[in-house]
Amino acid sequence: MSVEASPSDRPARSSAQWIGATLAALVLWFALYWRLEGFSAWLVGKLRLPAGSHIEEAARFFAFDTPKVLMLLTLVVFGMGVVRSFFSPERTRALLAGRREGFGNVAAATLGVFTPFCSCSAVPLFVGFVSAGVPLGVTFSFLISAPMVNEVALGLLFALVGWKVALVYLVFGMTIAIVAGWIIGRLHLDGWLEEWVRNVRAGEAVVIPAHATVADRIEAGVEAVRDIVGRVWLWIIIGIGVGAFIHGYVPTELLASIMGKGEWWSVPAVVLIGVPIYSNAAGIIPVVEALLDKGAALGTTLAFMMSVIALSFPEMVILRKVMTTRLIAVFVAVVAVGILAVGYLFNFLFS
Repeated sequence: MSVEASPSDRPARSSAQWIGATLAALVLWFALYWRLEGFSAWLVGKLRLPAGSHIEEAARFFAFDTPKVLMLLTLVVFGMGVVRSFFSPERTRALLAGRREGFGNVAAATLGVFTPFCSCSAVPLFVGFVSAGVPLGVTFSFLISAPMVNEVALGLLFALVGWKVALVYLVFGMTIAIVAGWIIGRLHLDGWLEEWVRNVRAGEAVVIPAHATVADRIEAGVEAVRDIVGRVWLWIIIGIGVGAFIHGYVPTELLASIMGKGEWWSVPAVVLIGVPIYSNAAGIIPVVEALLDKGAALGTTLAFMMSVIALSFPEMVILRKVMTTRLIAVFVAVVAVGILAVGYLFNFLFS
């Protein structure tokens, strides 16, 4: 049951003050966000870890990604909270459901191409979309596309193997995101979201009246941050910690020896290997370059890259807070089938 919050039930406040405070907070957010990389490098330097060591790489990853993802989550959830004050979950679902869902999958996958997020960074947007009532399949199209098909991945392929391969990768990556999201949407698995997420989607939160002031809407965003970020922040830190540990100890030589073989099992093998590893498209570039230089098959290498950035285990740890194990299993299975298809196709076309 929803609860309508009346302005008379709260202390009077100035909309101008709320706007000023929000603008100041946004300026501070962006100032801090653009300095995260330098700050993380400085912080790790203070630890006096051996330069170039595995532990230093892991520490750099953790020190940079933890505040980055938490800040992204806070900003996105705040924005979605403000938006939800204008559009109820029911209205949002009605806008994108049914006959519009296919278009929503395409739009979400396209948006993902232009957002330079790794899988864990895309999770905040996923949480925001789900809590705002956007259809589950549409949110999955974004979750798959955002890390897997972006300008970094396309630039890497263009530089290494030419525009034709980059174009084919774009088409098939988008196809996986759109089709996988559509399939998950057709399965109607909303009941497999965690109960607290279903409650938010059902409207069991503060509903802002139509005559709400700017202050009311900003406060709705702040309340959304308290509620959602308060529930998932620990899972995010755990997930990034696991990813940082694995990121610092990736056995490149072993991967190259497996991926250089032409056996049929090499593609599913590297997908299984890639799932526990966490990196964004930029972070996996050195590994992909090394693998190709050592003779790894192109399709196998791409399947590995896609599994790392679209099906990472740390991402699953974070997603576990908002969806059940059954829903995560369906997501992994659908996307894995698409990645396997791309791997085999590229090996056949470019062998």
